[in-house]
Amino acid sequence: MFFKQMMIFILLIAFFTKNIEAAIQMDEKKRNQERLSLYRKVEAITQIPWYVLAAVDQYERNVRRVRKDIPKEVGLIGIYIPPEKWAGPSNPHYDDQSPVSIQIFGGMGKDGNGDGKADRTNDEDVLYTFADYLSSYGIDLENIKIALWDYYQRDKTVGIIIGHIKIYKHFGHLNLFEHAFPVPLKANYSYRSTWGDARGWGGRRIHEGTDIFASYGVPVRATCYGIVEMKGWNRYGGWRIGIRDINNTYHYFAHLNGFSKDLHVGQIVKPGQLIGSVGSSGYGPPGTAGKFPPHLHYGMYKDNGRTEWSFDPYPHLRLWERQERQKSMK
Repeated sequence: MFFKQMMIFILLIAFFTKNIEAAIQMDEKKRNQERLSLYRKVEAITQIPWYVLAAVDQYERNVRRVRKDIPKEVGLIGIYIPPEKWAGPSNPHYDDQSPVSIQIFGGMGKDGNGDGKADRTNDEDVLYTFADYLSSYGIDLENIKIALWDYYQRDKTVGIIIGHIKIYKHFGHLNLFEHAFPVPLKANYSYRSTWGDARGWGGRRIHEGTDIFASYGVPVRATCYGIVEMKGWNRYGGWRIGIRDINNTYHYFAHLNGFSKDLHVGQIVKPGQLIGSVGSSGYGPPGTAGKFPPHLHYGMYKDNGRTEWSFDPYPHLRLWERQERQKSMK
């Protein structure tokens, strides 16, 4: 009787979890539809392509969600322009909404919706202001890169945003939140939470990922929509691939046996796409293999606009595995 009740309880939890996830995704799709309308409206005025605006907005949204020194997003647009930049560094009133006085004090703030105010909390004003800033350099990609570097003063930030631009332009929409488990569910594999475990080869360090044990040659797949940032040899990870997604997260696949044909840095990938195969490469110069059982080392790293750190991928792997099983049962 107790076992039966427990099974019912577990099934109910699974049912409600699934429906909550679906509701969240539906809400995000609706918000993305509204965002895209706003991007296209500002594109028509400034000639800055919608996917450029989407890339900057998405980058900043993710930064705001992991930083404590800047406020969280409240509206549709995630771009954060500090008060002193908006109103002007010498402006005595950082809450100034007058386009005229803001211009006098050298601020960025612009009136984007035509109400006579340059409101830093208004989505349309914020998006138009940033688009106007970009267009002052030019509307082609090379000049946009220069504008982004002058604004952020960080090469990595510019690189991540340019990657986002390519992804959005390639797929033509914003709803890119599906994921896939990194190996086929029909394969014989096993894994457990190993993030933070001690590692000794090459010096004392912690394990920054989850090991998925499988046979040599088992296909390794992209887990997200993203762009290949890294491909090649690393003495720790062996043959490895790094993919950056639109959440500013870097997905690291290591100890591969090889890469899929024609895979290259700068290539755009989607969930489930073949990128390589399981191996045991690493812990030495290029070509070293067999120092440990074959497995995929999968790591995740988050960029917050200042630095990048690893976090435990295990909960995400479990979620993607479950979601893929549910999808295959439909």
